[in-house]
Amino acid sequence: MAEALLYGIVIILIVLNIVLLMLYYSAKSNPYYVVYDEETKSALKRRVTSLKEELESELVDFDVDDWERTLEESIDEEVRNL
Repeated sequence: MAEALLYGIVIILIVLNIVLLMLYYSAKSNPYYVVYDEETKSALKRRVTSLKEELESELVDFDVDDWERTLEESIDEEVRNL
């Protein structure tokens, strides 16, 4: 009886190890997050900051009235082409 219980526990542990190994390789091949070192983080922060500044400078020069007029002309042209 004790041998059957021992074999059952061994089988369960082997199956558990196989499942954990499959989960490990699955997580390794498809990571859900990326860990960056400090140099990469600071480079990304600088890039985001520069892109933000570029966008803000373009928004200062952006004319909403001109954009709306161009959009209306484009819509009218599309309607005429239908």
